Amino acid sequence: MLTDTHCHIFKSDYENIDEVIKRAKENNVTRFINNATNLNSCHEVLELSQKYRTMYGALGIHPEDVESYQESDLKFIEANLVNPKVVAIGEIGLDYYYTKDNKAKQIELFEKQLAMAQEYEIPVIIHNREATGDILNSLKKFKVKGIIHCFNGSLETAQEYLKMGFKLGINGVVTFKNCKLKEVLKQLSINDLVLETDSPYLAPVPLRGEKNEPKNIKIIAEFLADLYNISLSQVEIITNRNIGQIFDI
Repeated sequence: MLTDTHCHIFKSDYENIDEVIKRAKENNVTRFINNATNLNSCHEVLELSQKYRTMYGALGIHPEDVESYQESDLKFIEANLVNPKVVAIGEIGLDYYYTKDNKAKQIELFEKQLAMAQEYEIPVIIHNREATGDILNSLKKFKVKGIIHCFNGSLETAQEYLKMGFKLGINGVVTFKNCKLKEVLKQLSINDLVLETDSPYLAPVPLRGEKNEPKNIKIIAEFLADLYNISLSQVEIITNRNIGQIFDI
């Protein structure tokens, strides 16, 4: 049993979600954490997590939605944290790739959600794009644990996150030809990692450029098995154990 700890499975991207789940199961991927990014996707995460027994949800406001979210959106998230299928606040974080002009607003939104996670003792799923210093500064203000989504940083940055109680989310990026992440991972333990696809984005080699699906977790798991010279079943056992240290699933 493999687990996709970070996907975006929505009707806007997939014509037949039943088939997506079926294809995943055929590849031994049987659990999913579906991540919201705004109020609309929070509603859909809740709907789908009720429909599919093996799908769990993360509710959050992504930094790219900082200009359009309302305070009532955060109230909605807070009200639904009691739902047993909601296992995290996410996808939240900071993203300075397109602009830093709204940096203060992004940090304010991020820290509001971190405070909520601390209050309700629920994990967070962190998005970081060109904002590592500010991400670390914000995380140090709160007592939270969770996943650093799509980790692609240095060994030193990884060690900072790990000391704070986070696991590193590894997806199809690690299979890309010029990706330096694999050299960092060789210096880390597989005990520090969880698997994710970020579907429908970041399909792994040899499917790069195609629409990604949770079934492709198996490709990432096989890549890590080769990297650490262990069996696929060991990757499965260890990463699921790591997931259990963060999420209540």
